[in-house]
Amino acid sequence: MKVTGYRSLTTRHDWRRLIGDANGVMPQPLTDVHVLILQTDTGLEGIGLGEHGDIERVFAAVEGQDPRAVSALYDRMLDRVFKTGHSGATFGAIGAIDMALWDLKAKAAGEPLWRTLGALDRFVPGYASGLDIALDDDALIRLYERFAERGFHAAKLKGGRDLESDLRRLEALRDLLGRNSTQPALMFDANESWNRSQAVRFVTALERRVDLTWVEEPVRRWDAAGLASVRRGIRAAVATGENLTGLEQYRPLLDADAIDIVQVGNVWGITHFLRVAAVAHSRDLPVSPVAYHANPLAHAAAAIPNHLAFEVQDLIPPIGLAVDQEFTDGGIVLGDEPGLGIRVDESRIEAAPAVNPSAATAGPHVRPGRAGLRLVPDSAREYRAGAPA
Repeated sequence: MKVTGYRSLTTRHDWRRLIGDANGVMPQPLTDVHVLILQTDTGLEGIGLGEHGDIERVFAAVEGQDPRAVSALYDRMLDRVFKTGHSGATFGAIGAIDMALWDLKAKAAGEPLWRTLGALDRFVPGYASGLDIALDDDALIRLYERFAERGFHAAKLKGGRDLESDLRRLEALRDLLGRNSTQPALMFDANESWNRSQAVRFVTALERRVDLTWVEEPVRRWDAAGLASVRRGIRAAVATGENLTGLEQYRPLLDADAIDIVQVGNVWGITHFLRVAAVAHSRDLPVSPVAYHANPLAHAAAAIPNHLAFEVQDLIPPIGLAVDQEFTDGGIVLGDEPGLGIRVDESRIEAAPAVNPSAATAGPHVRPGRAGLRLVPDSAREYRAGAPA
């Protein structure tokens, strides 16, 4: 079996709500989802998800190769761009290809990827994460009611701009999730919007009333000294890593003893996750994948010894995708379909060339000019109403 080509599709996810974080809110509840389909000479096809506009930089490394040699092909892709850089869009393309290669490997074996990777249990513990900063309090509760009905007893709130609002919302989540656990886990995500002193002040104020499990990205993702400073100043664990690309970016954080929870983005692929998990395990640290549509890393999370909890952002798949997984008992139950268990209805999806999206001008992917420079948090009420950051 050899890789012969690929095609790219673009579908959309209908969140049925506005999503965002401390940096901004998406302008509409529909977001693009990029689908990569790797083709082989046997007719078997592999599915990868995520932006892959730089695919032509690395596709030649896998073209004509046996897709079952996934780890070797992953390094082959990295080697092709080792001087010109493998971060950002290029690393995303490598991740999408890697995901599709693993899908092909498991499909060739006629088994689900979690089985190929050596997992014993198909259940992956999770936590609810509604990307919820744009929601008012009533909408917040309605959203997490749906997660609570599936047995979730852990949740992550987006915030960091209004202390009293965040306290009120955390307490509401604690009360709601209390139906499933006497000690629900509460996480808090500031999305790199604070400086280290502001982070310690804000979190210690939260901790006077709420027991936080972890605080995510309180300062910049790469700031080893800042993360270590925050970690010393609060009771909650410190988590980061979803936007790090390559093992070398984790090394300074681990050497500085700066983080407690090692996070990995789904879009960077299966091999990257497995390697980060192994490095974290060598430091006795847990890993927690940060979600993407269809939760592809859940198969790998089931197979490692130090998985903590998997972020679940929604309970429905993108348009045109069917995923062999269920949400129950506060986690993901993986199915038996070969590979990732993702089926694509191409009649409902737009065929699109693999291009990188244009840079946004507003929303959660744009860093506000005053991020990390505010003396006091902004008004969450004004923020949800759409005031500029």
